[in-house]
Amino acid sequence: MGPIRRFWRLPTADRTLLIQAGLWLGATRLALWLRPLRVVRRHLARAARSLRPERRVAASPERIAWAISVAQRLIPSVTCLCQAVAAEAMLAQAGHPADLRIGVAKTPFGRLSAHAWVESDGHIVVGELRELSAYEPLPPLPTERL
Repeated sequence: MGPIRRFWRLPTADRTLLIQAGLWLGATRLALWLRPLRVVRRHLARAARSLRPERRVAASPERIAWAISVAQRLIPSVTCLCQAVAAEAMLAQAGHPADLRIGVAKTPFGRLSAHAWVESDGHIVVGELRELSAYEPLPPLPTERL
């Protein structure tokens, strides 16, 4: 079964969530290419607040994570940071707590590697890695008022 047929067989709520995740990811990807993270988070927070109630995401953190996971495969060059920032906005918009975290680790070749993830109620929603414990979390970023 092709991807379009699978998409149309999804329940309406999942199709809507998937489209919204794609839009958030695309906007985040483009914005991070053009602007600093601080500015992007501020703009996304404003956009999430300004959506009319009938257009807001009404989904669990698990469904939002699923939508981000599926949508990220369709948008080129989506990094863990793009996924985490978009998920942060979607979670907060849906009324769930969301903490954007960034960690760094030293590679065997002496270089730094970074990874971003989102936590909600102490659970990692987006950005889970087997070797996540190797990343030293940076101090929490100031929360943008979502």
